Amino acid sequence: MKTYALPLVAFATFCLAFPELGGHKFQAPGPFDSRSPCPGLNALANHGYLPRDGKNIDYDLINKATQDAYGWAPGSFTTVVDMVFEFNISTTNRPNETFHLFDLARHDTIEVDGSLTRNDIYFGDDVHFDATVWAPVAKDLGLDDIRSNSLFVTPEIAAKATKNRYDLAERVNPQFNNSALRHATEYGTTALYLLTIWDGENNAAPKSWVKALLGEDRIPYREGYQKGNTTKNPQTLGAMTQTLRDIVGWKA
Repeated sequence: MKTYALPLVAFATFCLAFPELGGHKFQAPGPFDSRSPCPGLNALANHGYLPRDGKNIDYDLINKATQDAYGWAPGSFTTVVDMVFEFNISTTNRPNETFHLFDLARHDTIEVDGSLTRNDIYFGDDVHFDATVWAPVAKDLGLDDIRSNSLFVTPEIAAKATKNRYDLAERVNPQFNNSALRHATEYGTTALYLLTIWDGENNAAPKSWVKALLGEDRIPYREGYQKGNTTKNPQTLGAMTQTLRDIVGWKA
């Protein structure tokens, strides 16, 4: 038994260090798979932390997936899941218990105008990645200029890029919906992606990680991502959101 113990431990450690080899290899969605406007949730399905078809998701699946892949505390996304059921937007056969990722695209319930990676519903598609929308955001984040002295997206860079996207969306969309919900969530999604792939040693998010997550709906394992030992929770999300708002002078 001892003869086999060391190789098994080594293999388990290897799989933890390289999750793509431990059952979480990236796989792009097929034509009948369900996906949302949220890159982080889509990535969880693309890597098999959530069902790869993106369907019939419940509280337990969300809790385990976000904890295992990103290091979020259990219950961090309870409010979002609650909204799915409270707004009756689930299209599953158990609409009070489960939902499909596509259900999150219902406009002005969870999805709102001004996404960093998706177009507004006014233009017809608020679910799929839009390269035209993403290009100026990526440029503002400096993702086309990754050098040894420019490797990270700081909160200041992220906040200003998000503000530019909001301003542009409001200018080009004649039906831009600046609802109370949208206003309340401003900069929250930016705080969410930053913390999800946060590098605590550098107090920033590596550009290559941001590019993979937002631009490809992919967890940046190939670029060296590990979730780290710091647990993220709604309190840290709220603090980061306020930091971003302060940078751009956001007013309630």
